[in-house]
Amino acid sequence: MEASRKWVQTFGGMILLFSECLSLTFQKKIRWQQVVHQIFQVGVSSLGMTITAGLFVGAIMALQIDVQLKDFGAEAFLGGLSTSTTLRNVGPVLIAFLLSGKVGAYTSAELGTMEVTEQLNAIRLLGANPVEYIILPRIWAVVISSFLLLIVGLMVTIFGGVIFAEFIGVNALSYVQNIPRIVTGWSLVLSVVKSFVFGVLIAVISCYKGYHARGGSVGVGVAVQSCSVTNLMLIILFDFLLSMAASTLEDIFRVGYL
Repeated sequence: MEASRKWVQTFGGMILLFSECLSLTFQKKIRWQQVVHQIFQVGVSSLGMTITAGLFVGAIMALQIDVQLKDFGAEAFLGGLSTSTTLRNVGPVLIAFLLSGKVGAYTSAELGTMEVTEQLNAIRLLGANPVEYIILPRIWAVVISSFLLLIVGLMVTIFGGVIFAEFIGVNALSYVQNIPRIVTGWSLVLSVVKSFVFGVLIAVISCYKGYHARGGSVGVGVAVQSCSVTNLMLIILFDFLLSMAASTLEDIFRVGYL
């Protein structure tokens, strides 16, 4: 019961924080120079990891799906099936997991350190709003960075599948030619939507956990740990919800078209 109450309280607090950030954004109080600085701080440093992870995710998907297709003599469809599965589900989730550990943990630890060392209180004493000056730039920087990195990661994932296909005897040209036959517009839209939603989740959860860190250096560690766990749980939950919504909409439009 207590755990459920804390989850509801945390979820409500994250919604309120994001709502306040949206309100400040609509009031044009966002400082884009700080946002750009934070993007370079958390985004560029994660590019190498994202590319590396994307290559291996693509190779893993190609390998696993090829094993199944061999039983039916349907290896010609490897490119389409692997790319469709990667775009719709596996790619966004796995790369979001990696970014939540890299970008999310960094942001949470940075804000947690500022909170426990009274830096945020100093901003309040000066009559300024720490959400406006500290949280808001980081929220949008993490959203933009995570979204762009997820898109880059998905593109690299497809490239990784093409490269690995050559090693398992599937012609790269055949692999690429079959992608448009199976990958639909829904797959692309769902991939982009998931990338944006996961970026928002990573940003809000990381900033919220760091902003509410308490108890010195131990509290910072607890905040980072809680940030990682919450990110993983909500990414899985929202992946399920978005997949269900996309499947329902796809069925509705297909029936309407017929």
